[in-house]
Amino acid sequence: MGQVWRGGAGRQTPIARLLAGVDVESLDEHLGKRAGILLGLAGPADVLDAALLCLAHDNDEILTSDSTDLVGLAQHAGVHVDLIPI
Repeated sequence: MGQVWRGGAGRQTPIARLLAGVDVESLDEHLGKRAGILLGLAGPADVLDAALLCLAHDNDEILTSDSTDLVGLAQHAGVHVDLIPI
């Protein structure tokens, strides 16, 4: 959430609406280790992208403005996701 929750009053309204319809997971020790292992397999990428792919299931739809890292992470995670550009 920290990567998108920025800006002044009123700018977060669309994000808050979106979050009302999604599950929010904490990046705890277990998920952090899983994400680190995935990064070790896939190469350099953002740890939050790796954590997202660790939580993904086949046929999940992921809204993203940068699918480059997600494609490789998904392959190494063994999950088939639909990346939707925003």
